[in-house]
Amino acid sequence: MENLKNMIRKGKQSDLPRVFELIMELACYERAPHEVSNSVAQMEQDGFGLNPLFGFFVAEDERGIHGLSLYYYRYSTWKGKRLYLEDIIVTESERGKGWGKALFDATLKQSIEANCTGMMWQVLDWNEPAIKFYKSRGSKLDHEWINCHLDREQIQELLANV
Repeated sequence: MENLKNMIRKGKQSDLPRVFELIMELACYERAPHEVSNSVAQMEQDGFGLNPLFGFFVAEDERGIHGLSLYYYRYSTWKGKRLYLEDIIVTESERGKGWGKALFDATLKQSIEANCTGMMWQVLDWNEPAIKFYKSRGSKLDHEWINCHLDREQIQELLANV
């Protein structure tokens, strides 16, 4: 296969239907398809509206799009501007061929070009292939922090009781 680095490009709005298929594939892999409430229409608005909230790269060859890397920027009180890698997704039949590494490297490059102080992401503790990959790249895995979140309905309920 030719150099995969040359087969990574910035995502376009017209890519979103395939991107959403990959998101659903990831949700199934992570045993949580019922958790997905996003849509192509929402992604069009959020990624290509007046103030885009995210960017993405796609891995593509003549057969189509096989993967994506979706990112956004966050701000750390200690570190400043950081790139947050939300997900790297490679369709199951194409895993192990180097697409994920090429997407990861494109995202790393984006963090440097955007003058970020670093890149951050999460990985599920049972996703051994991903953990092994990240460790092979010299990544620091932090076991001290606990992820927290509230969903919209919970926020509304909490605010209603204030």
